[in-house]
Amino acid sequence: MDAAALADWLRGALHPLDAPPAVAPWNLSDLTGLVQPRAPHPAAVLVGVIPRAAGAGVLLTRRTDGLRHHGGQVSFPGGRIEPDDPSPAAAALREAREEVGLQAAQARMLGYLDPLLTITGFRVLPTVVLVDPGFQPVPEPGEVAEVFEVPLELLMDPAQLDTIELEFGGRARHVFQYRYQPQRIWGATASILYNLRERLAGSNQWRV
Repeated sequence: MDAAALADWLRGALHPLDAPPAVAPWNLSDLTGLVQPRAPHPAAVLVGVIPRAAGAGVLLTRRTDGLRHHGGQVSFPGGRIEPDDPSPAAAALREAREEVGLQAAQARMLGYLDPLLTITGFRVLPTVVLVDPGFQPVPEPGEVAEVFEVPLELLMDPAQLDTIELEFGGRARHVFQYRYQPQRIWGATASILYNLRERLAGSNQWRV
């Protein structure tokens, strides 16, 4: 699939850029009683899809080990939405520029996935972006230890997704985890990738 067809297919599965979804997070019921009953912090992440001759890849990072929060974990570029960010998509692109050096000219914003609530009290709105295949990451060493790609085809395969059981707040939780060695892709990152897979599978037949 060429870049134009990939962009059309992705866009057809997403909420439009001019209408960020204002609905409740799709996983809200999973966190009932585990997240404090207050307004969640707004955040945005960038889900970068890179067209390749051998098949599209999805851009991910591994956070620097020494970070206070989520050190060493796999994540998307992203963070809090600041008051001067004109949109969640703009916030996601700003964070990606700061964390991995992605410039606006290298990113074609396509639309939004469904909002996700995290156990740490953030309402995350993922922005899906088509990334120029010539993009060369420049990781910010204070935040990002590594930048890598995962084949989109692997993420679309239900056999590659497991659920693991964790204990939080005195009760068991089941969270997603992808099989992709040597990286551990789990938690909120895996949930966002699952949401991408479900929206793509529901919008059209798998054809990457």
